[in-house]
Amino acid sequence: MTAAPGGEEKRYDVVVVGGGAAGLSGALTLARARRSVLVIDAGRPRNAPAAGVHSYLTREGTPPAELLAAGRAEVTGYGGEIVTGHVTAAERPESGGFRVVLDDGSAVLADRLLVTTGLVDELPRIPGLAERWGREVLHCPYCHGWEVRDQAIGILATGPLAVHQALMWRQWSKDVTFFLHTAPELGRDGYEQLAARDIAVLDGHVTALEVTDDRLTGVRLADDRVIPCRALAVTPRFVARADVLTGLGLEATEQEVNGHVIGSHIAADATGATAVPGVWVAGNVAALTEQVIGAAGAGVRAAAAINADLIAEETRRAVAARRASLSAETEREADGHRHGR
Repeated sequence: MTAAPGGEEKRYDVVVVGGGAAGLSGALTLARARRSVLVIDAGRPRNAPAAGVHSYLTREGTPPAELLAAGRAEVTGYGGEIVTGHVTAAERPESGGFRVVLDDGSAVLADRLLVTTGLVDELPRIPGLAERWGREVLHCPYCHGWEVRDQAIGILATGPLAVHQALMWRQWSKDVTFFLHTAPELGRDGYEQLAARDIAVLDGHVTALEVTDDRLTGVRLADDRVIPCRALAVTPRFVARADVLTGLGLEATEQEVNGHVIGSHIAADATGATAVPGVWVAGNVAALTEQVIGAAGAGVRAAAAINADLIAEETRRAVAARRASLSAETEREADGHRHGR
């Protein structure tokens, strides 16, 4: 990162914290709007384990790393800057705007912040499950359903949305098994819906995954039964990566789906504007169920709103300066008249 002349902390119109689809799309939009923009990315994309990005028009199946590399090239091609680093704090200095501190001790200044730090998937604690996450242990059928179509799919039931999840995955395969695991009582309606869709229901906790030749082959139950399974759908708890915002007074709040809490997020309006003036959020840190293409769109919307906000502030300052200039000119003319000039 290039330092400002004299060793001062460099100031940008916008600092983007997070370099995923949302952050890079926002940075690209801002750079094309002729804004000075810096992207700070820790290099830990949530979708790194996945083989490809899906349901992203014209980029179907693109490896996540390849998509990000192309995005970075586009941002820097328009003059945006990108650095690798972890933001440890965001502060409000007396001079106005924001001061963003990195883990190496350096800091930059920004007139506006766009935070696109994403979320952390808190997975059920089952031996071997985390190691298969994004490969055969899956969450979103729209992201991975096609890749495991017509295979034996298990549903690891851990919460009240498990039945809904099973019915969704049934769209991609007729061979779906519902593992009750730690889910609450399904009730008559839940059992009836699963039975109507020919989804087998098995009691007992899942205690381990069976892997052969680096491929999921089944799940082991507490009674030592092994049920064949080629993919296992789970519902993580989605936790927003929002620590960087706490110093600005922004705390993550619970997000609900169908009346059930699925995790935490930073509340914002449709453009990504938060309760703190000058701070926007986009992507999974704001909307937990957003897919990659949706996160990219959210980044563009937030960037457009940020640019409009900067334009409004610059216009206010220009008007104030013009009024002050006209007032000073009027005063000089009046003073000239008083002295016969």
